[in-house]
Amino acid sequence: MEAAAAAPPPHGGAPARGLGRHEYAVLALTFASYAAFHASRKPPSIVKAVLSAEWAPFSGARGPHRLGELDVAFLSAYALAMFAAGHLADRADLRRLLGAAMLASGAACAALGAAYFLDVHALAFFAAAQVASGVVQSAGWPCVVAVMGNWFGHASKRGTIMGVWNSHTSVGNIAGSVLAAAVLEFGWGWSFLVPAFVIAALGVVVLVSLVAHPSEAGLEAQVMEVEMNGDGGEEVELLGEDKKEAQANEDDELEMEMGSQLPRAIGFFEAWRLPGVVPFAFCLFFSKLVAYTFLYWLPFYIRNNGMQSIAYTLYYLIDLTLTMVGYEFVTCT
Repeated sequence: MEAAAAAPPPHGGAPARGLGRHEYAVLALTFASYAAFHASRKPPSIVKAVLSAEWAPFSGARGPHRLGELDVAFLSAYALAMFAAGHLADRADLRRLLGAAMLASGAACAALGAAYFLDVHALAFFAAAQVASGVVQSAGWPCVVAVMGNWFGHASKRGTIMGVWNSHTSVGNIAGSVLAAAVLEFGWGWSFLVPAFVIAALGVVVLVSLVAHPSEAGLEAQVMEVEMNGDGGEEVELLGEDKKEAQANEDDELEMEMGSQLPRAIGFFEAWRLPGVVPFAFCLFFSKLVAYTFLYWLPFYIRNNGMQSIAYTLYYLIDLTLTMVGYEFVTCT
């Protein structure tokens, strides 16, 4: 009776339910986190038309050029900081880094909105806020991908999981557009403050509740592989005591061997030489080129040409299609 009570529960018992619960929580929280990053990037494109019409230094003949300079400031800072952010994500506490990046992104977005209430018209202030936003937002993608890799890197259906998960970009773009446009009539500053509050609030949730690695929840990597590959727990129950002990010794040796390799993260050139990185990088480059053209300038064009009713719907559909096709191809192929 005691031996039966001490035996591991069959597949589908408490450990499997607990593991599934953690997986769903990580999937939902990282999805919401990166959707919030994208939502906080949308306000500049939504308020462009208002700024070009009534807010110096963006009003006048050179207004669109200065708005374009803000986009260059953000994207350049984002691209350059991404190299350092990737290395940092390999070495830092992912929960703290992601939460801090979200709080800092909220602060940078709120700073742009504060310019409306403080009557700020200095181009340098807007450019500095965009550079700061690009730097702190660059940590978002490496962090959420690393967390997903920790939990789903060995899953047999990781392509399907990542394909569904990658829709967060389009969900974030749409949510950010809706939020920014919904409060634009109260003043363009609110179009920044509302998404800023959303990402900051989610950042607090990440700091409090994100489990970045299965080991933090007391779950073994091998148990995860059994659960996600759909193998039953009957094999574990059928093992004799001698086989269990031998298996435990092998696991300990493997864990020690892997543990000695974990602290070293690969460098930039090592990552660049990985199979498939170069073609996927170029595919993502061109898909981003098209997607960000729509992302930053199509709302401005639509508003200035009086095409809101039909074109906004078309814009959302194009944005959703381009982003999902590009990301799912790059991630799942």
